[in-house]
Amino acid sequence: MHIPWCTRKCPYCDFNSHTAPDELPESDYLHQLLLDLEQDLQISGKRPIETIFIGGGTPSLVSPHMLAMLIDGIAARAELSDTLEVTMEANPGSADYAKFRDFRSAGVNRLSIGVQSFSDQRLALLGRIHDADNAVIAIKAAQHAGFERLNIDLMHGLPGQTTARALDDLARALEFDTGHISWYQLTIEPNTAFYSNPPVIPIDDVLSDILDAGLELLDKKGYQQYEVSAFARESHRCRHNINYWQFGDYIGIGAGAHGKITQSTGRVLRSKKTRVPRDYLSTDARHLRFSETVEKKELPLEFMMNALRLRDGVDAALFKQRTGLPLSSIGSQLSTAIEEGLLVNDSSRLQTTDMGYRFLDSVLARFS
Repeated sequence: MHIPWCTRKCPYCDFNSHTAPDELPESDYLHQLLLDLEQDLQISGKRPIETIFIGGGTPSLVSPHMLAMLIDGIAARAELSDTLEVTMEANPGSADYAKFRDFRSAGVNRLSIGVQSFSDQRLALLGRIHDADNAVIAIKAAQHAGFERLNIDLMHGLPGQTTARALDDLARALEFDTGHISWYQLTIEPNTAFYSNPPVIPIDDVLSDILDAGLELLDKKGYQQYEVSAFARESHRCRHNINYWQFGDYIGIGAGAHGKITQSTGRVLRSKKTRVPRDYLSTDARHLRFSETVEKKELPLEFMMNALRLRDGVDAALFKQRTGLPLSSIGSQLSTAIEEGLLVNDSSRLQTTDMGYRFLDSVLARFS
């Protein structure tokens, strides 16, 4: 579920986020979220909900009371798994110990804190509203509030960043021993302030050095790379995101949210909701939804571009389960990629080699 408001739009951000009004329309937005969910449940059918991910925007701007009402509302409309994982994104500066404690009481059991860097200079260049001290305070507050499953979101390849500075950021994150770190490179995306006025980022050789040194440090500290930008100890992996990478189904509610549902007929349906919060809050919710069927010819690429992000790949049988297509439909592409040393030569598994993982875009191009 998507919370579309932020205190301020970051210059690198291409997510659907909007500057928050002085007072968030929590009650109205809650009403629309639950109406949105009811409509999607008519499409998805009765299935237990295994995970909930509350992203944004800045979800930690909303009140714990609104979040508790939301989770209770979901429970009243759908079956929740006994092992439900509820993740919420939070930004330093938008929550404190008391708020984190109340989020946990509301039902959140996993937190992802958007630190991005522990350098005040880098944070200022990124347009973040917090500084390094705020980041440290937020992480410690979340731990003190009882969050045993906690992710630190961190970026590398930042303007003016050297390999040593990038490793210093990573080392500081590892000191908190949260069990999960999302570590990914800054990219300049269209429709962002950075795209219109791009900063000077490190050259490719430095980016490569940062990645190699960072991977070595994470491995040394016991953090396994289980996805392109996700590193964790075994019990701390994000189940919600793993479902994405395994081409699983998910409902997307909220302004700008996306969903994917496989219907009983085998048809794969993608949905997206109107992006503008004002339009989403319209009383006529029938106009909130835009849906399209994923064509059969597109399914192999869609599946592979998700599944191969997982470092260990997926069971080969999952291809047919998720797409309805026989594995033989991509047999020639698989054979070529295996011969080129990009995929593991194992008929029971779809997985890249070390080289294939390094050049994942080249592997995926074979299935387009």
